[in-house]
Amino acid sequence: MPGVTLLGDAAHLTAPNGEGANAAMLDAAELGQALAAGSDVEPALTAYEQALFARSAEPVAFEGTEVHGLESEKNTA
Repeated sequence: MPGVTLLGDAAHLTAPNGEGANAAMLDAAELGQALAAGSDVEPALTAYEQALFARSAEPVAFEGTEVHGLESEKNTA
Protein backbone atom coordinates (compact mmCIF):
# COMPACT_ATOMS: atom_id res chain seq x y z
CA MET A 1 0.00 0.00 0.00
CA PRO A 2 1.62 3.29 -1.02
CA GLY A 3 2.66 5.60 1.78
CA VAL A 4 2.25 2.99 4.55
CA THR A 5 4.90 1.04 6.45
CA LEU A 6 5.34 -0.74 9.76
CA LEU A 7 7.71 -0.14 12.65
CA GLY A 8 8.27 -1.31 16.20
CA ASP A 9 6.12 -4.16 17.53
CA ALA A 10 4.01 -4.17 14.38
CA ALA A 11 7.06 -5.06 12.29
CA HIS A 12 8.90 -7.45 14.62
CA LEU A 13 8.09 -10.65 16.47
CA THR A 14 9.36 -10.05 20.00
CA ALA A 15 8.91 -11.51 23.44
CA PRO A 16 7.34 -9.24 26.07
CA ASN A 17 10.72 -8.25 27.50
CA GLY A 18 11.21 -4.69 26.23
CA GLU A 19 12.86 -5.51 22.92
CA GLY A 20 9.87 -4.13 21.03
CA ALA A 21 10.63 -0.66 22.37
CA ASN A 22 14.25 -1.01 21.29
CA ALA A 23 13.17 -2.11 17.82
CA ALA A 24 10.73 0.81 17.59
CA MET A 25 13.48 3.33 18.41
CA LEU A 26 15.85 1.81 15.85
CA ASP A 27 13.07 1.67 13.25
CA ALA A 28 12.18 5.32 13.90
CA ALA A 29 15.82 6.39 13.55
CA GLU A 30 16.24 4.47 10.29
CA LEU A 31 12.96 5.79 8.89
CA GLY A 32 13.92 9.34 9.85
CA GLN A 33 17.28 8.98 8.11
CA ALA A 34 15.62 7.61 4.98
CA LEU A 35 13.10 10.45 4.91
CA ALA A 36 15.78 13.09 5.51
CA ALA A 37 17.95 11.70 2.70
CA GLY A 38 15.43 12.44 -0.04
CA SER A 39 12.49 14.57 -1.02
CA ASP A 40 10.07 11.79 -2.03
CA VAL A 41 8.33 9.57 0.50
CA GLU A 42 8.02 6.37 -1.55
CA PRO A 43 11.77 5.89 -2.21
CA ALA A 44 12.43 6.67 1.46
CA LEU A 45 9.93 4.02 2.58
CA THR A 46 11.47 1.51 0.17
CA ALA A 47 14.98 2.18 1.53
CA TYR A 48 13.75 1.90 5.13
CA GLU A 49 11.85 -1.33 4.42
CA GLN A 50 14.85 -2.96 2.73
CA ALA A 51 16.91 -2.41 5.90
CA LEU A 52 13.96 -3.43 8.09
CA PHE A 53 13.31 -6.68 6.23
CA ALA A 54 16.97 -7.66 6.32
CA ARG A 55 17.14 -6.98 10.06
CA SER A 56 13.80 -8.71 10.72
CA ALA A 57 14.99 -11.88 8.99
CA GLU A 58 17.54 -12.43 11.77
CA PRO A 59 16.49 -14.97 14.43
CA VAL A 60 14.83 -13.44 17.47
CA ALA A 61 16.30 -14.33 20.86
CA PHE A 62 13.63 -14.90 23.50
CA GLU A 63 15.90 -14.46 26.49
CA GLY A 64 14.33 -13.39 29.74
CA THR A 65 10.94 -14.96 29.06
CA GLU A 66 11.07 -16.68 32.46
CA VAL A 67 10.51 -13.27 34.03
CA HIS A 68 7.09 -13.17 32.38
CA GLY A 69 6.16 -16.79 33.14
CA LEU A 70 6.41 -18.01 29.57
CA GLU A 71 8.82 -20.91 30.04
CA SER A 72 7.27 -24.11 28.72
CA GLU A 73 7.43 -26.23 31.89
CA LYS A 74 5.29 -23.72 33.82
CA ASN A 75 2.95 -22.75 31.00
CA THR A 76 -0.18 -24.86 31.37
CA ALA A 77 -2.31 -22.99 28.82
